[in-house]
Amino acid sequence: MGTAGVSVSEVGDVARRGRKVALGAGAIAALERSHRVAAGLVSGERAVYGLSTGFGALAERYIPPDRRAALQLGLIRSHAATVGDEVESEVVRAMILLRTATLAKGYSGVRPAVAAALVDLLNHGITPVVREHGSLGCSGDLAPLAHVGLALVGEGEVTTADARRRPAADALAESGLEPLVLEAKEGLALTNGTDGMLAMLCLACADAELLLATADVSAAMSVEALLGTDQAFLPELVALRPQRGQAASAAAMRAVLAGSAVVASHRHGDPRVQDAYSLRCAPQVLGAARDTLEHTRAVVERELAAAIDNPVVLPDGRVASCGNFHGAPLSYVADFLAIALADAASIAERRIDRQLDPNRSHGLPAFLAADPGVDSGLMLAQYSAAALVADSKRLAVPASTDSIPTSAMQEDHVSMGWAAARKLRRVIDNLTRVVAIEVMTAARALELRAPLEPAPASAAVLAGLRRLVAGAGPDRYVAPEIDATVALVASGDVLAWAESAAGHLR
Repeated sequence: MGTAGVSVSEVGDVARRGRKVALGAGAIAALERSHRVAAGLVSGERAVYGLSTGFGALAERYIPPDRRAALQLGLIRSHAATVGDEVESEVVRAMILLRTATLAKGYSGVRPAVAAALVDLLNHGITPVVREHGSLGCSGDLAPLAHVGLALVGEGEVTTADARRRPAADALAESGLEPLVLEAKEGLALTNGTDGMLAMLCLACADAELLLATADVSAAMSVEALLGTDQAFLPELVALRPQRGQAASAAAMRAVLAGSAVVASHRHGDPRVQDAYSLRCAPQVLGAARDTLEHTRAVVERELAAAIDNPVVLPDGRVASCGNFHGAPLSYVADFLAIALADAASIAERRIDRQLDPNRSHGLPAFLAADPGVDSGLMLAQYSAAALVADSKRLAVPASTDSIPTSAMQEDHVSMGWAAARKLRRVIDNLTRVVAIEVMTAARALELRAPLEPAPASAAVLAGLRRLVAGAGPDRYVAPEIDATVALVASGDVLAWAESAAGHLR
């Protein structure tokens, strides 16, 4: 790791796939340079926020030199105050990586040993226990990051690489690591960043890219199964509205539908002149979601290039306070992306319902059941999709428009970026399940169109799915089949099967 930071893909590699991390020579030199500046100030009488003063509303309290080490340890202990359910280990690992990346840029005044201690946590698979509630997304993700700092000093709880819950001191000792002894500025530097919300957004960008491409596949399969037309997706029509995401989604849907005998079977002589919106306008909705993701990624990449701390040690030796820790840029895009993905789930659920309704499915049996009335088919799968969509609609209410003042009104406007990112993760999970239910539904509907052959891409998805999930037949236990399909969507298998026939779809 150097002074340039990390990329979205590198965050995923470390957080999810256990890639090892190392500090580069440039990062170590930058850390040493800024530490010399901070060390020169800490023994002096000048009041410098975070070095010789209290924090937040206590910033006017001057701290004498002999109490400044205790100041940093006390900060970590008092700020490690999260509550609720545990945060996923991938989020905590990504958060640790991003805090390391900021320190490595050399604007925080800490020793190289602090960044090295964070790297040791990652490489030894030691993950501090962080709980869900406690960050307001301003002054950074203080409380979640404080739990990371607490583990570094050998306090609090962690999970180890073998998934055991351990006291941090024991886990460090078992890995041959020594607890970190904090010096001036180091407790503050460990906590004062946007790394928690940024971590979740990095992971969300990767997940949403896969999901939206897969949603194009499931939408195309539904169009095919419902005897819809591909003519609304023609390039000359799409070009009349030069939205990049719409063009990409329409091209993907055309590729999935290419060669379909089902589509060809009603291309001429069909009395319907146009399809319902959930079919015809799928590229407009999914394309807008793609554009929203592109904007989100741009904001995330700028944040990955940033050095978020307060105060910062500038190259000319000044130590200056700033407000770069405010999470507004990240909070806004987390809310925006959640809205787009919630709507992608909403339109998918409408296509699911249409395939199950004999009044609108153009010849398919009610609920795709083997013997409607005796069998209920996928009736309740649609209920689950509807419940997921309703949940996502509630979660799409922005968090960033809320603000609760804290720290005796010193921190009188906060971003709620952590909450926005937590909501986004749940919306992504919901969309994954809705897309999976649409894949299941469209696959069964296409089978019922036999002897007409589906498009090669749809056939590839259908063949892959049938290795784990049975086709049409008498009623059976549905939940395990939904779970299996969810796993295939989340792993990228469904998209890969479609791309094996249709080419690149992202």
